[in-house]
Amino acid sequence: MKTLIALLAWCLLFVLCWPLALLALVAWPLVWLLSLPFRLVGITCSALFAFLRALLMLPARLLGGRPQAPLVSA
Repeated sequence: MKTLIALLAWCLLFVLCWPLALLALVAWPLVWLLSLPFRLVGITCSALFAFLRALLMLPARLLGGRPQAPLVSA
């Protein structure tokens, strides 16, 4: 559904202002490539915090504490 909305928005932009639509079509892969390192840093930080949380909760789990439900991120 998200892809369909993006396609319809691009078609509308193409009808209203075709040079800007073509620029967006060409620039999108470049923007994606530039944002890729930031995504990798975010994934790494998320994994690091999950590891630290598991490490800090290990003594409580060994003593019989119930594990909490994992936090769901959007």
